[in-house]
Amino acid sequence: MLKINLRKERNIILMALVIGFIITCTYVTYATTFEMKSLQEDLASRIIRFHCIANSDSKEDQTLKLKVRDEILSSMRDELSNAKDINETRKIILANIDKIQKIAESVIKREGKDYKVEVKLEKNVSFPIKNYGDITVPAGKYEALRVIIGEGAGKNWWCVMFPPLCFVDESYAVVDTKTNQKLKKVLTDDEYKMITQNRKVNIKFRLLEK
Repeated sequence: MLKINLRKERNIILMALVIGFIITCTYVTYATTFEMKSLQEDLASRIIRFHCIANSDSKEDQTLKLKVRDEILSSMRDELSNAKDINETRKIILANIDKIQKIAESVIKREGKDYKVEVKLEKNVSFPIKNYGDITVPAGKYEALRVIIGEGAGKNWWCVMFPPLCFVDESYAVVDTKTNQKLKKVLTDDEYKMITQNRKVNIKFRLLEK
């Protein structure tokens, strides 16, 4: 009888420890997720992204999308690369909306298409995780310059317009020193650490997306 009671007591203690462990893990996970989400929202307030959406997923339309993207970035490179902060970048974009529209229309016409194109600066646009060399921008809602070609039903392309990661080759293993310095000036220490710790950001934000 005594052995049975001792066994029950051990089982109760073990169960209590397991429950306590689960509660602790749940709390830590929730707290970490909340902290990461808060950091992402702070990060989003300092970033403007570029979102170019193709008419469809046909090879021709996807190629056209990239040509429109390249022409816009080439035309806006100097002004945007020299922008000191998000407000200056926003002003540059708004002052050049008509120019960007005409660039896109010109490329579309040159490629023998008659698609309409919509260009707008929009807030709260959802983006997935994106890697730029050793920089990882987490999933979330961001302000974005959006270029929507035709039906806008195809795969899209995106980058960070400010700070200027649009001009960084995604295949590079490391973002150049000049861009890194600008990131450090624009972001807080916590935000900078978050986007340069690739594995942690990827794991946590992929979980958030599910």
